[in-house]
Amino acid sequence: MTEEEISQTEIDSALRQICELLSKNNDTQIIYDFFVCLFTKSELRDFATRWLLVQEIDRGRPQREIAKKLHISLCKITRGSRELKKDESAFRKFLDLAKKL
Repeated sequence: MTEEEISQTEIDSALRQICELLSKNNDTQIIYDFFVCLFTKSELRDFATRWLLVQEIDRGRPQREIAKKLHISLCKITRGSRELKKDESAFRKFLDLAKKL
């Protein structure tokens, strides 16, 4: 690793800092604006699509229908499904939270 490369520790620290800041903020608009500033349009689309795919899996929609609707690979859907089935799944926790809102 060269001096210019960012370490995995620095990446993890930055992600945790962003998560902490988001958890302290109750202003949906500023979070939205932050995401729009932080990500490209393509990255925002990918980010949102991954959340949509988790919601579709939770609704019981067949994987092939999800792939067709969202224009994504079955591999991404399988990964989302596998994550959703894990004990203490963060996806499950966020889906449950979303249902309460």
